[in-house]
Amino acid sequence: MAVLNKIRQRSFILILVIALALFAFVIQGVIDSPGGLTDSQDVIATVNGEDIKREPFMLAVQNMQQRMGPSASETQAKNNIYNQELRRIIMNTEFEKLGLSVEKDKMRQLLENSFGSYPEFQNQDSIFDVNKLNAFIANLKDIQPQGAPLSTFTINYAQWTNNEQQLANNALTQQYYNLVKAGVNATLTEAEDEYLADTETVDIKYVQVPYTSTADSLVKITESDIKSYIEKNKETYKVDATREILFVEFREDASPEDEDNLKAELLALRSDKVEYNEATKGTDTILGFDNTKNIEAFVNSNSDIKFSDAYLRASQLGAAKDSLLNTAVGNYYGPYKDAGYYKYSKVLDKASKPDSVKVRHILIPYAGANRAAADVTKTPEEAKATADSIFNIVKRNRSKFVDLLDLSSDKVSNEKEGVIEFTYNQGFAPEFKAFSFDNEKGDLDVVETSFGYHIIEILDQSGFNETLKLATIARKIEASEKTIDDVFNAKQKFEIAAKDGDFRALAEERNLEVKPVTFKELDENIPGLGSQRQVVRWAFEDETEVGDYKSFPVAGVGFIIAKLVDINKEGLMSVDDAKVAVSAQVLKEKKAEMIRQKISASTLADIAKNQGQTVKTANGLKMKTPTIAGAGSEPKVVGAAFGLKQGEVSKPIEGERGVYVIEVTRINEATRLDNYAAVLSRLNNARKNAVQSKVYSALEAAAEIEDNRAKTVY
Repeated sequence: MAVLNKIRQRSFILILVIALALFAFVIQGVIDSPGGLTDSQDVIATVNGEDIKREPFMLAVQNMQQRMGPSASETQAKNNIYNQELRRIIMNTEFEKLGLSVEKDKMRQLLENSFGSYPEFQNQDSIFDVNKLNAFIANLKDIQPQGAPLSTFTINYAQWTNNEQQLANNALTQQYYNLVKAGVNATLTEAEDEYLADTETVDIKYVQVPYTSTADSLVKITESDIKSYIEKNKETYKVDATREILFVEFREDASPEDEDNLKAELLALRSDKVEYNEATKGTDTILGFDNTKNIEAFVNSNSDIKFSDAYLRASQLGAAKDSLLNTAVGNYYGPYKDAGYYKYSKVLDKASKPDSVKVRHILIPYAGANRAAADVTKTPEEAKATADSIFNIVKRNRSKFVDLLDLSSDKVSNEKEGVIEFTYNQGFAPEFKAFSFDNEKGDLDVVETSFGYHIIEILDQSGFNETLKLATIARKIEASEKTIDDVFNAKQKFEIAAKDGDFRALAEERNLEVKPVTFKELDENIPGLGSQRQVVRWAFEDETEVGDYKSFPVAGVGFIIAKLVDINKEGLMSVDDAKVAVSAQVLKEKKAEMIRQKISASTLADIAKNQGQTVKTANGLKMKTPTIAGAGSEPKVVGAAFGLKQGEVSKPIEGERGVYVIEVTRINEATRLDNYAAVLSRLNNARKNAVQSKVYSALEAAAEIEDNRAKTVY
């Protein structure tokens, strides 16, 4: 109690000490991480001083993923949104500098251009009515976040304003490009030079001393030579930060034993089996494939793929098509492997079916049906009643079919009297296709699809071939639990051994293929494995060092073990990495210098004699197409030829394939034109056409971009 009393008496001092400790903790956090109090994780990137914030960015990514569908990855969606935002900010920076904007009248004009043909915005004379547009926008604003129908889709206020912004940005961008194009013009002097480059020619005599005339063994290339070459050609050998890993796969594939067990299970399904019934305390006989009375139920309860009552063409039978076509009705084929499954098939029926059909139809849609127009108001029941009424009329008198086409919403086929010709492999609604191919010529009926109710008449069928109706029990080929456990144990043992052992040697002992891969920080895919951002992130973590390794689960594979073997920082390519590419260029430069030093004569004949070469001729050289007959493309040599006077001999020139000495024998001057307007026009058009593709690239290169994607959302 005495101690407690002392603590109470000094409570103020105790509180002060705690407060000072907490303050010191916070200050230390600020010192250790200066950006700690400003949530840096909230900024995806900063472009020209404007932040791309995480929350709106990720919302846009979600919307993009919905539009792109399941085949696109999240990283692809992120890249698309980032590029969109980057372009928006960069272009807006330019718009602000120039004072470009879209005023109200211009916006109305843009909206009229985009939506002027929509009936919702037209008066009784089918003329665009701005008042109807304004009323529609006002209504959207009042009912937000709900949407309103427009043409064949529904739009809400947020989507409308986003669309307006997009229209405005497009208009401003085009205006900006037009301004740039207006300032991109060639001069008359450039037009004259262009004309001369294409028409003026020179004839030369030359001696070529090929680089191959000097043995590679006579040239010594040092690391200093390679490094010096890289420094002189920085733009060519500039690289992003990369990581190189090695990895091995531990695949959870079905073993031969798993496959044998699967085939045995399929074969066992043919026989009846007796099972104890807990409820009746007796035994029940479960009918097998041979004796079941309900094929569809039996297949659906035993197969990973549901029963299909359709007749299958040869192209739909997979790898076993020939064997299945030769199997008699009532007999079995299999088990056989097909598309990742083991299948066991019983042939239920065979029939000759067409591959092509010609039908005509009348489509009666209802509200909510696929591609139904905005003015469709019929309920499904009303659409069915209309279709039945038309069917009864046409059934009594087929000649009435064409007269009733005005009731059909399929305007494309209506232009051909409702007729459609198609093959079995073409994409049509399943119900439409089934009626057309499984019935006979002359049949007529009402068929419902996702588009509404169709009155279909089969006019003709052709290309008859044998088809099969199968009862197929399919089981996906998968690894058993035992196999999965064995793979996991093998992976664990490899990890333990890799701690002190050689990665490649360990893999070779276990018959594992070692696969190398190099990637950048924002990369996503690893060849053969698809999207593996987890591996890329690990390789770029500050804590991950060369020699570190880690295990990763990989969907559809099992596991991989990756080892980091190289870290390349952003900047110039290392000497080791550039050695192969640079050595050839350095070799050429050194050989050129050696050849130049050996050339001492002043005439082509003497040079050719001293170097063991011959004097060659090349006529009609053009500046615009710098090719020398017998030597190939040699821009430096041809360029030098146009800088010489007639009869003048050049100094040694380092070309693509050797060192050249040339003599101009004739200059064929072009006839000057009185007017270069046509050439000037062509040059101007070419430059203006290049503006759109090159201007943005230049703006992006000049922009101030701080890209934090790898640390925030990737």
